[in-house]
Order: sequence, then C-alpha cells, then structure tokens
Amino acid sequence: MEKEFIDEALREAKISLLLNEVPVGAVIVKDNKIIARAHNLRETLQDATAHSEILAIKEACEVLGSWRLTGCDMYVTLEPCPMCAGAILQSRIRKLYIGAFDPSIGACGSVVNIIQNDALNHWTEINWLYNEECGNLLTDFFKDKR
Repeated sequence: MEKEFIDEALREAKISLLLNEVPVGAVIVKDNKIIARAHNLRETLQDATAHSEILAIKEACEVLGSWRLTGCDMYVTLEPCPMCAGAILQSRIRKLYIGAFDPSIGACGSVVNIIQNDALNHWTEINWLYNEECGNLLTDFFKDKR
C-alpha cells in the first residue's frame, strides 16, 4: 500500500509542477483510504502557509469533522518543513511517510527533528521511503529554475 499512496502524493506534486509551484504533494490516509490530498499552492494563493501538508491537513479535518487526525497517516513527497512538522504534530497524525530528504529545511531528521522530539507532547512515527522519483522531480524543478 505504501507505493500506491506515495504515487498518489506524486500525482499531487506533478499538479504543483504544472502550476509552476515547488512540486510537493501530500495525501492523508485513514483505514487504507485516502481522505485528503493536496499540492503546494504557495505561489498561486500568495500564502506562505499553503504547503501541501497544511492544505491536506485542513481537508482531512473537514472530512473527519475534527482537528484530531488520530489513526491517520500522511504520505508526502518531500520532508516537511518546521511549520508543516508542527502542524503534523498538532493534528496528531500517527505515521508520516516521506519520499525525499530536504537538506535545507527538513524538520523530520535532516536539519532538525520536530516530529520525534521527546520534549514535545506528541510523537509521530517516520517512515523514509527514499523514492527516487520524488527526489528527481524536485532536483529537475530547481535545476530548470537556475
């Protein structure tokens, strides 16, 4: 199932790419069913918080009628930033599946680890998928920008 869900997150990332956004996508899964999906819209919406993870969390909260996403897992193509990692913790997501490292601002172990910090009140399991397509999509995007 992991491959199926990270592939869905990749589909979302590719939508971002078509919009000239940083190509990151996320899906949230509960009981092996996707309940929310999103892609980056920061440039489109001119909103610094419009990361795929934040948008997916908002959608999942609406679907479940609760801010608590207990029993939910998130699949994201790029390691979440500190803002998104904080939102993942706050929403009580159970497991996080990550397609690629973010060595510049990753907050799940690459630069800092907010997701698994014993000083905080919640802890989220991390599963690194090391998906080559996730990494290549981002590498190619930034190579084209330069």
